[in-house]
Amino acid sequence: MKDSEVKVLDENDYVFIKALNNLGMSRNAATTMAYLMNVDEASSREIEISTGLRQPEVSLAMRLMCNHSWVNMRSEKKPGKGRPMKIYSLAVPVEEIISFYEDRIYKESQATISAIKKLKVMSKQVPLASSK
Repeated sequence: MKDSEVKVLDENDYVFIKALNNLGMSRNAATTMAYLMNVDEASSREIEISTGLRQPEVSLAMRLMCNHSWVNMRSEKKPGKGRPMKIYSLAVPVEEIISFYEDRIYKESQATISAIKKLKVMSKQVPLASSK
């Protein structure tokens, strides 16, 4: 049996995950990102073991993060037969990922404020129904 050190998420990581989730990032992606912030790189299997996520959850999180170009992925051949392992690392600073959500929330807020202003203007143009 091989000795290896497994990093696990701590309370601060869970607070960070909750905050990202509140901004709109999926819990799985937030958990995966919190783990990758604490390591140089990690295999899918290491992420699964350390975060408690299942393989499909890690895969979906990685797909989302790859689509945004937030992670680097490389393949590493395992000894013997089998498929190569995918090794992941963050490709951008965490601040850039947070800024993505900040910008999205700002745009959504501006659209909501605009809709409210339009409704206020329209409501002033509609005569009140007289009571009979």
